[in-house]
Amino acid sequence: MSAEQQRLLVFAGSYSEAEESGVYVYAFDEESGQLTLLNEYAGLKNPTFVQVDAEHNRLYAISETTTEDGRKVGEAAAFAIDGAAGKLALLNRTVTVNSTTCHIQLDASKRFATVTSYHGGMIGLHALTADGLIGEQLDVAQHSGSSVHPERQDRPHPHSSFYSPDGRYLLVQDLGLDKIVTYKVDKEAGKLIVVAEAALHPGAGPRHLTFHPNGSYAYVINEVDSTVTAFAYDTQSGQLSTIQTVSTLPEGFEGDNSTAEITISNDGKYVYGSNRGHDSIVVYSVDEQSGKLATIQHISVQGGHPRHFALTPSGRYLLAANRDTNNIATFAVDQASGELTFTGNNVSVSKPVCVQPVYITV
Repeated sequence: MSAEQQRLLVFAGSYSEAEESGVYVYAFDEESGQLTLLNEYAGLKNPTFVQVDAEHNRLYAISETTTEDGRKVGEAAAFAIDGAAGKLALLNRTVTVNSTTCHIQLDASKRFATVTSYHGGMIGLHALTADGLIGEQLDVAQHSGSSVHPERQDRPHPHSSFYSPDGRYLLVQDLGLDKIVTYKVDKEAGKLIVVAEAALHPGAGPRHLTFHPNGSYAYVINEVDSTVTAFAYDTQSGQLSTIQTVSTLPEGFEGDNSTAEITISNDGKYVYGSNRGHDSIVVYSVDEQSGKLATIQHISVQGGHPRHFALTPSGRYLLAANRDTNNIATFAVDQASGELTFTGNNVSVSKPVCVQPVYITV
C-alpha cells in the first residue's frame, strides 16, 4: 500500500462525562510535529483507553455505564473510522464485565478483545464479529490475593493485558498481586487458561508491559515503587525470568511519584517510561546481548501526570498525554541516541488518558 493512500491519525481517550466529548481524532504532521483536531465524539462516560484496528479502520474504546440498581460496570464501544475525514461512526456498544475497566487489547487476528478491570480484579475475553462489532462475552478470569502495600495492594488490581509478539500468550500485569500472569487463549473454546506466573519484588506494582522486537525480552513498568523490571521471555512456555530492576527516577528525587506507560523503539535500542509526580519521560538504552537497561535521559513532559504516551509508527516522535494539565505534548526522537527534545507543539484536550498514533487508510 502506498503512502499516498494513508495518513497518520492520532486517537485520544479521556476522562469525561457521557454528555461531553471523550474520544478525539487528530491529524499529525510528521514534518512539523503538529496535531490538528479533526473530530471529537461524545456519548461515552470515561472512554479512557482506546485501541485501533488499522487494517479494517476500526477503533475500540472502553467506557463505563451503570446497571439498573446503580452499579458501575464496564462497557466497550466499536467505531468505524473514516480515514479521509478523520471521523468516527459508532458501530455498537455493549457491557463487558461487572466492574469498571482501565484497558482494552486486541489479538493479532482481531477475533478477540480483552478488557482489564483494575477495581474488579478481573480480565474479560470478548469475541469480535467479522464486521468489527464487540460480540459476546466468552470468559472472565478473576484474580485473587494481595501483596505488601496496605492501600494499593490489599486485593487484585490487574492493569493491562498484552499479547506476546507471536500471539501465543496473553500477559496480564496485576499491580495488586505483584504478579504477571500468562494466559493462553483457547480460541475454539473461548477460554483464558493460566500457563505461567512471574512474581515481582514485593511492593513493585506492575502496570504496563512492552516486548522487545526480538521477542526474547519484556519490560514492565512498576507503578507503586517507580521501577522498571527487565525479563527474559521464554516463547515456548510463556514464562518470564527477572534480569534486572532499575529506578525510573533521577538520583536525589524525593517527592511523590508513580509511573504509568512504557514502550520500546522499533529497533529495540531504547525503552521509554513515564513518571507522574516527577512528570517526566525516562529514557533507557538497551543492551541487546543481556537485555539490561541503562538510564540516559529524564525530560519534562511539559505538563502534569503523563498518564500515557506513544511513539509514532516511524519512531520520529513521542506524544505525551498529560492528564492533569489537559494537554498532549509532542517530542522529537533522536533515533541515533534515543533522546527526546520538546518540539514546542502542544494541544489542549480535557483530561487525556491514552494516545494512539496510527496510519489509517484513506
